Amino acid sequence: MYSTALLLGLLGSLHCVGMCGPIALVLPVHKSSTLQKLLKITLYHIGRITAYGSIGVLFGLLGKGLYLAGFQQRLSIILGVIMVGSVLIPTQFLEKFQISKPLYLFINKLKSGLGKQLKRKSNKALFTIGFLNGFLPCGMVYMALIGALATVNPTQGFIYMAVYGLGTIPLMTLVIYSKSIFSIQFRNRAQKAIPVFVVLIGALFILRGFGIGIPYISPSNAALQIGTTAVPCATPPQ
Repeated sequence: MYSTALLLGLLGSLHCVGMCGPIALVLPVHKSSTLQKLLKITLYHIGRITAYGSIGVLFGLLGKGLYLAGFQQRLSIILGVIMVGSVLIPTQFLEKFQISKPLYLFINKLKSGLGKQLKRKSNKALFTIGFLNGFLPCGMVYMALIGALATVNPTQGFIYMAVYGLGTIPLMTLVIYSKSIFSIQFRNRAQKAIPVFVVLIGALFILRGFGIGIPYISPSNAALQIGTTAVPCATPPQ
């Protein structure tokens, strides 16, 4: 289960380079010593992972309700279809519903908070920047949250999103240290590759839901249903 979160993080970090890369590039760390710079970057990542994990708790709680209702297999298939559909359905069609419009006020507040924190140089500011950064709208985070919904409790939801965050660390750190590597051309190519990865991960969720008996990828139906049915007690000897 957590392997999909790690894959989403590793592959999705290509998307992060384009979306969150500008924030990483202006972090107040470049005039610090090597050790201080590493500490500040680590605090920034911890802030992001904390934000992802806190959202994962909510989705894990929702997933628990669906799990107890016996919808685990069907949920995995539905979530996989949503992932694939998010790539195949034209963006213009989705924009007609103005789904993101209610979020504009919240996003503006986040950006305002980020602007204030970026002017500071304290360790607390670096954590706060990462934390606020984690709540910014991001298509890959949404995909990861769909995966967190397939978990069975808040703790697993937190872990799923934390693992996703860990997967984004290598490339996001490289952006801070070697910004010249990530040209606009590179970022544009990376953006084009993201939909392919989302479809592949969506397919993994669908396979998992079918329970065709492939270890780790698509466990048998019986394995997926453990915990959703009561186990009868043995009849005591007469």
